[in-house]
Amino acid sequence: MVSSNFHILLFLCSIIFLNISPSINAKISFKPKALVLPVRKDASTNQYIVQLRQRTPLQPKRFAVDLGGPYLWANCDADYVSSSYKAARCGSSQCSLADTKDCRDCFESKSGPGCFNNTCRLYPENTVSGRTLISGVVSQDKLALHSTNGFNPSKFVTLPSFVFVCGSSNLLEDLPKGVIGMAGLGRTKISLPNQFSSSLSNFHNKFAICLTSSTSSNGVIFFGNSSYVFLPGLDLSQQLLYTPLIRNPVTTATSPQKEEPSSEYFIGLTSIKINDKIVSIKKSLLTINSTGFGGTKLSTVTPFTVLEASIYKSFVSVYEKQVGNVPKVAPVAPFELCYKSSSFPRERHGPEVPFIDIVLQGKDVFWRLFGSNVMVQVSKDVLCLGFVKAREDFPPKTPITIGAHQLEDILFEFDLDRSRIGFAGSLLGYRTSCARFNFTSIA
Repeated sequence: MVSSNFHILLFLCSIIFLNISPSINAKISFKPKALVLPVRKDASTNQYIVQLRQRTPLQPKRFAVDLGGPYLWANCDADYVSSSYKAARCGSSQCSLADTKDCRDCFESKSGPGCFNNTCRLYPENTVSGRTLISGVVSQDKLALHSTNGFNPSKFVTLPSFVFVCGSSNLLEDLPKGVIGMAGLGRTKISLPNQFSSSLSNFHNKFAICLTSSTSSNGVIFFGNSSYVFLPGLDLSQQLLYTPLIRNPVTTATSPQKEEPSSEYFIGLTSIKINDKIVSIKKSLLTINSTGFGGTKLSTVTPFTVLEASIYKSFVSVYEKQVGNVPKVAPVAPFELCYKSSSFPRERHGPEVPFIDIVLQGKDVFWRLFGSNVMVQVSKDVLCLGFVKAREDFPPKTPITIGAHQLEDILFEFDLDRSRIGFAGSLLGYRTSCARFNFTSIA
């Protein structure tokens, strides 16, 4: 009888175990293929903001997006409270990953995040203001964001030891209100996409960014291998054209601390056309020389495309001719070429103005800018050509910086494993936009 009861009990236990074990295994074996972040345009600064959950307990913190930034940096001066924070000790694997041997002590009276002895340092930069911190502690803490199947967000994924750099409050100048640092997506080992790919199993070193022109709706950033599905069901991963990414062998940081390649993203622009008319550009300006000068880069911290003075002069001359006899109005800084809004009818892509082709490497590889990416509505009645002339007294190291306004409502995929960039045409032409990823439905 005892033996019979024992076998019955054993049988019941085995049933219970079989019923609960799948959920346990599913939790352990969950391996996301992609992660997703909403990104919002700030109305007062034209910067782009993401919200990351960081620390223990997890807290939502806002960061300005820096497409070419080398890493995540955060203000650690005040209110940084986390039971999982660790400073990177000299000679540690975190210091090696951050590629720094700069080792220092902290001479402040009170230790805490951003101030520990025997820690390795980097030099975080606010790429909007151009200000660089003399020293920032390499650190690590928890970071969490949603996984995705490409259609909508799914469960949270937590990285327990995400490497970032402690900045300070005096680095926050010119950043949007409420932002505590900058989220760098650039070409370093400790940028967001590279850490995600190295920390997660079978996770592709790839990300895609889709910036919205709206200040009331979210655009989206994908990390990993994902579809890019926008309402009403358009998968933009099937619409991409590709061109190689170019590596600038010399850093483009405002205050470089060492010789290293630039973390920013450069493309092989070969020409610019306006209504199929070629803009005259000195060819030497389009290639990067051994000192790092030349070429074309993409930027989310530069609001509008900036052209070296000779390029700008040629560009505006061609554009004026293509616009024709439309009367101009007084310029509105920082723009020089402005018109009455009523001079141009509206279409799906915005004001009906001459289109601009950014012609790239490869046969017939170009992306076309229509009205919404070309013109800026500076007031109710005035439209201006959304391109800016670089300073003539201090020529830029990079002659062409394609700014965020020209990137809006176009999806760009940065495939770092293959060193290439893919892009779809204006989403407005597909009758959707970067604001139409489905963040409302959690799978």
